[in-house]
Amino acid sequence: MDKTTRPLAVIAAFGASLVVGLLVTFWLIGGFGTVTRPAAIGGPFQLTDQNGQTVTEKNMLGKPSIIFFGFTHCPDICPTSLFEMSEVLRAMGPDAGKVNAYFVSVDPERDTTAAMKDYLSSFDPNLKGLTGTPDQIAAMISAYRVYAKKVPLKDGDYTMDHTALIYLMDRDGRFVRPFDLKRKPEESAADLRRYL
Repeated sequence: MDKTTRPLAVIAAFGASLVVGLLVTFWLIGGFGTVTRPAAIGGPFQLTDQNGQTVTEKNMLGKPSIIFFGFTHCPDICPTSLFEMSEVLRAMGPDAGKVNAYFVSVDPERDTTAAMKDYLSSFDPNLKGLTGTPDQIAAMISAYRVYAKKVPLKDGDYTMDHTALIYLMDRDGRFVRPFDLKRKPEESAADLRRYL
């Protein structure tokens, strides 16, 4: 073996032993005999909509749901997403009432029911804004595996950093996938109708 091939042989042997070691470790922890299910998204919650009505996971049953987590002081992502959701609901026509469309606050400190009602007056009337106590919001954020963090600003105010997905849930309240709004509203509406 010459000087140029020796390092390659050493690297190849190391790589092969690494792969074998990983396969053995995987086998020892039971990786070949079981299929690990992804972590569940969703679960029990109790919040209040912008009209003061209690909403729980039971309200989701029987209709597909699209859910967006955000906050009323959000400068761009939230209003854009809510506008896009409104356009999809408009494109659904009379079928819009057959879908749950929720905007869940990640900022219970500022997002009172009155603040949510005022904010949502600019969007489709089928959109429900959900808020609650910090503990209630924290429980739903945890159940839906949402990232939300308070970020202080220089002027003493704060903003919220948060997950910007639209969650699509089926008629049984089970997570289907993130719902794509970056297409024509009519295409999104046709996709949503499949779950009615």
